[in-house]
Amino acid sequence: MFAAGAILALIAVAAMFWKPAGQGVGETIDPPATLARGDVPVGTGFDFYVLSLSWSPSYCEAEGEDANRQQCVSARPYAFVVHGLWPQFERGYPENCRTDEESVDDATLRTLYDIMPSAGLIRHQWRKHGSCAGLAQDDYFDVLRAAREKVAIPAEFHRLEAYKTLHPDDAERVFLEANPGLAGEGIAVTCDRHFLREVRICLSKDLAFRACPEVDRRACRRDSVVMPPVRGS
Repeated sequence: MFAAGAILALIAVAAMFWKPAGQGVGETIDPPATLARGDVPVGTGFDFYVLSLSWSPSYCEAEGEDANRQQCVSARPYAFVVHGLWPQFERGYPENCRTDEESVDDATLRTLYDIMPSAGLIRHQWRKHGSCAGLAQDDYFDVLRAAREKVAIPAEFHRLEAYKTLHPDDAERVFLEANPGLAGEGIAVTCDRHFLREVRICLSKDLAFRACPEVDRRACRRDSVVMPPVRGS
């Protein structure tokens, strides 16, 4: 694993090579539909990342018996966990890019369980999204961890001991307060019919907060959502 300074250097160097041929500084690509979904070769490039933070108790309660046992029966009191770090176009996203590293070995999995709760999730996220970052697998997961460390989880969400009902905008507000520099146009709270499911935060390739109107437009529009308590509370 990289030291913090090495990770930042890696991000800065990698960002230099992510710009696709023919793309000027400050320009973006409108990808064809075949690039927004499908087998995209590494090097196609992307515009920014979405760090998706999942409220684990919502996933476990919503999925019930179908929930991943490693995540939901574990003794670890998971609260907000990393769902994924997703390369994005301004409109659409690449997925399932060609890679020589199809799977994730057990040694790498064990380094991630503190922030990503299951082997199946880690392997799926690497194959679907990480493969499109233009990075070797170990480097991608180092950037993923650096992205997670960039975002401060509000203290009230570290460990929730009872069901909490709130407006999605209230969850967004406390994340904005905990993360100076993060703007409302760079975060989206998502939900299902009942539960707050995820907080999605947009980051540049060098992991600075940035706006992402398309992501923000997909935010939860319900008047209230429920956050189940952290298991083991």
